[in-house]
Amino acid sequence: MNTTPESTDRPGGGALDGIVVLDLSRVLAGPYAAQTLADMGATVIKIENPEDPDVSRGFPPYLRTGEDADGGPAQEFSGYYGQYNRGKLGLTVNLAHEEGRQVLKDLVAGADVLVENFRPGTMEKLGVGYDVLREINPRLVYTAISGYGHTGSRSRRPAFDSTAQAAGGIWSMNGFPGMPPVRVGVTIGDLSASLFAVIGTLAAIRHVERGGEGQKVDVAQVDSIIALTETAVVDYTVDGRVPEPAGNEHAWVRPYELFDCADGQVFFAGYTDKLWRAGCELFGTPEATEDPEIDTMRKRFDKEVYDRKVKPLIASWFRDRTRAELEELAGDVVPLTALRTIADVVEDPGTAEREMVVEADYGELGPLRMFGQPIKLSATPADPARTANRVGEHTDRVLADFAGYAPEEIARLKKGGAV
Repeated sequence: MNTTPESTDRPGGGALDGIVVLDLSRVLAGPYAAQTLADMGATVIKIENPEDPDVSRGFPPYLRTGEDADGGPAQEFSGYYGQYNRGKLGLTVNLAHEEGRQVLKDLVAGADVLVENFRPGTMEKLGVGYDVLREINPRLVYTAISGYGHTGSRSRRPAFDSTAQAAGGIWSMNGFPGMPPVRVGVTIGDLSASLFAVIGTLAAIRHVERGGEGQKVDVAQVDSIIALTETAVVDYTVDGRVPEPAGNEHAWVRPYELFDCADGQVFFAGYTDKLWRAGCELFGTPEATEDPEIDTMRKRFDKEVYDRKVKPLIASWFRDRTRAELEELAGDVVPLTALRTIADVVEDPGTAEREMVVEADYGELGPLRMFGQPIKLSATPADPARTANRVGEHTDRVLADFAGYAPEEIARLKKGGAV
């Protein structure tokens, strides 16, 4: 039997205190958006199908304890699920059941936001699409995340993160020159769509608070990727240039890449004239600032000049020094950063100073250390160090407190399979 302790409630109000969010989304694009709102103080109700809960509950890594009769873990809980669903209340609702759909409608009547990431048309087939729900609650902010968006000829196509990376162009730009393109190593289509969804949701909430109506917030993973391609679109529309993989170099800013050192690699970005002069002084080659071939930023941006004169000079600065020595030497003078592994990052004192690794207590399963909340609010700080819900953990409480159901009605709905 897989269990977790009951999720801890937020001890005090956050910036979004009083906002009620219904989270019907699964896996990452959607759950992360709702998790961010929960960190900021919203009451987020995670709604799962009792017969088919969020598939990410089965994703590694796992907190485990004890053994069952077959030698497997007596209890386990997904760290993946825990990181993206922390601080949410757990409810099960079967939307294929007529009474289950009514439960959702009753909850929508008192909610501020609904988040879903189904393929467009799914909610409509179930009879609980945006047009239906807005009639119940005109103030509802309906946030929908999908691969291609809710409009356009491609809207019904299935999509995953890599779909967005391929269709949005970023995959074609990533990798090394002369080699096949490389997928961005994290699910950036899911992550970026979630963050854009948060921005859109907050904007829509603000509109409601000023007396406006609720609205649909339509965020596509592909659109989100396109918006992350930096200058690629204008490079093409202005100069007709199609960006290609450039490895660890910037497309034209130089120096702005990784360099080898005695025990690894460091990133150095001394490309402006001010930073270049500072770097030359710091590393003992002040005469380089007077070299007529490389004495201005525009000259150093030239690829042939950079490869012939600038890059070898920087390599000579770094090759006999360690990462720690270089960071200490650079200090606050020039941007120089050691290339760190995730293990380095988690154990770095600077990470702890910013509370970017937080811990949630899962009782017998032990603690879950996960990333914190990067948005730091001085008056209403976020509260990310909370556990995630088990399936349907707060069903009775949510239906009583947010839909006004009596205990006997809840029991009847459970018995009939609606929740």
